[in-house]
Parts: sequence; C-alpha cells; structure tokens
Amino acid sequence: MSNAMTIRIFVTGGTFDKEYDMLTGNLFFRDTHIKEILDLGRSLVDVRISTLMMVDSLEMTEDDRQIILFNCQKCKEDKILITHGTDTMPETARMLGEANIDKTIVLTGAMIPYKFGSSDGLFNLGSSLAFVQAMPHGVYISMNGMLFDWKNVRKNRKMGIFETLS
Repeated sequence: MSNAMTIRIFVTGGTFDKEYDMLTGNLFFRDTHIKEILDLGRSLVDVRISTLMMVDSLEMTEDDRQIILFNCQKCKEDKILITHGTDTMPETARMLGEANIDKTIVLTGAMIPYKFGSSDGLFNLGSSLAFVQAMPHGVYISMNGMLFDWKNVRKNRKMGIFETLS
C-alpha cells in the first residue's frame, strides 16, 4: 500500500519507553517500543522512527532540546510526532513553537510505561498519529485524546492530566 505522506517519529524517552527492573525496583530505558506498539495497533501509517535520546524529561537539558529542534528543522517530513516525557513536555513544545517551524509537530507521552501492560501510551500514540495528519502546521501536545496548542497548555501534576491554561 502506497502512502504519499510519511510521518517522522522522534523518540526522546520518557515514561513511554521505561521498563521495570524487578530486582532493583528501578525504572530504566533499554530501547523504544514504538514499532511494537504500531504493529500491535495494526497501523498502516507510513512512519520513519528515529531515536534521538532516551532520557527522563526531568533530566532533559537545553542541549537535548536543541537536538530535538535541529532534527525537526532538518528532516524532510513536514509531519512530526515526538514521544517525550510528560513532566517537561510543555517546555519542549514552547521551544519548538517559538522556533516557528513550518511543519506540523505533535508531542505525546504516557503516564504509565508501555511495558506495564496497561499504558495510556497506546491510545496517546494512536490519537497523535491522527492529529499530526489532520492538523495544520503548528506545535501541539496530544494526551488522553485531547489536543492542546503549545502556547496554552500545562501538566496538572495533582490530577495527572494535561489541561488548557486558565
């Protein structure tokens, strides 16, 4: 099946790709699960997956964000999906939005690791794939079936959800 639109997926880490070490009780990164999730969902969307880094977003540096920005600017695709830790997702979205890149960029993540078996990441990834194809150029955050503009979003840490700024 031929599809004229290719979506670039940039993996940056976050809860999405964390795994649990039963011996130590620690969460850690091994590799991304994006291809496995897309296969599980029987996705027919043409994607190119690139792992930029595997970091918890609380440990993401300004240099890391510059790597994300550079890759968004330089890739040939104009539809980009970024998997990202939820704690600093609005900061990365703001940096990308202020760069005024003429592409559609959607950031998404998960509150529960995919490997836990009950992750919201599957739904978030599917929703984000739809949003990145349907939305005009701009930077967005997609979580829990909701879409937010980069200028008007925050993570409500008490409720564990993203919401529009008041």
